[in-house]
Amino acid sequence: MRPTVAHVDLEAVRHNVRALASLTPAGTALMAVVKADAYGHGAVPVARAALEAGARWLGVALVEEALELREAGIGAPILVLGPTPDEALDAALARGISLAVFTPGRIDAMEHRARALGLEGRVHLKVDTGMGRVGSTPEEAPALAERVHRSPHLRLEGVFSHFATADEADLAFARHQLDAFRDVLRALGARSIPPGIRHMANTAGILALPASHLDLVRAGIGIYGIYPSDEVARPVELRPVLRWTTRIAFLREVPAGTPLSYGRTHVTSGPRRIAVLPVGYADGYPRLLSNRGSVLVGGRRAPVVGRVCMDMTLADVTGVPGAREGDEAVLIGRQAGEEITADEVARLTGTIAYEVTCNVGRRVPREYVGR
Repeated sequence: MRPTVAHVDLEAVRHNVRALASLTPAGTALMAVVKADAYGHGAVPVARAALEAGARWLGVALVEEALELREAGIGAPILVLGPTPDEALDAALARGISLAVFTPGRIDAMEHRARALGLEGRVHLKVDTGMGRVGSTPEEAPALAERVHRSPHLRLEGVFSHFATADEADLAFARHQLDAFRDVLRALGARSIPPGIRHMANTAGILALPASHLDLVRAGIGIYGIYPSDEVARPVELRPVLRWTTRIAFLREVPAGTPLSYGRTHVTSGPRRIAVLPVGYADGYPRLLSNRGSVLVGGRRAPVVGRVCMDMTLADVTGVPGAREGDEAVLIGRQAGEEITADEVARLTGTIAYEVTCNVGRRVPREYVGR
């Protein structure tokens, strides 16, 4: 019933998966990372589209996210990339979900539950090579891998790490991380421990560091048509997946000197036509766009005026001849010859495009095209 809609182009998802996969060697699999409800785009439809385009793995952050995919009938391999609490182990093991581990305690807990359930636990050993977040140290990794390898109830399905700076122009630290990861793999080889699937490359690694492609690459932001940064290499064209629109709910003609919205932060300098849009920060439209963002109406930019409210935003459409109630207003996406990108919104609000798309709220209906 809402006129505010997030349009998700599943054919663009398929295109982006194929484009990123084209950069990898034959035999290298691609994981589509669909955590955080597919970065705000909708996990189940995006996962299905990515698998149709050739992705062989799905990546999530939480067991609950993996269970949503399983309950939708998706049987592809799924890896939970973050830590898993004890309370979620049984559900993950029962649904054949692979888990990241990186401490002796987590390995023991997983082994205990796998033994109790009579199931095999699928383990991906996470190694911290410089991200400084989660993962074993490179020095600890061989002993942990051996602990998994020797367990009759666990299988070392993979070993992985994560880049901290692969989206920067200077790839020196990323190469240092890759070298550290290779050292770990050599140490496993010296102990005759098969590492399983070796993976490290995120979208930036796929685009800029071919040496990191290994057995599997993990495509996150790229499958949504967004490059990781302005500095990263762009050897393939990625297509934006999200187009976020609303419609003008009300038009007001106001005289000069009219204050607009909370705090009277904008006062009109002359007679203006003001469009009221039924979208606000409760929908994920950033309040930081107050008096600095713009929307597209009739193929022209209309500045956001006054403070963005919880449920409404004002735009000055004086420069849009013929604008009327019910007309489409584009928040992110293309209209005629103009475009507002998630990157543009991110720059204006001091963040990154990842956060912009993730923040599009649940009360904004998703409309899927290209099914």
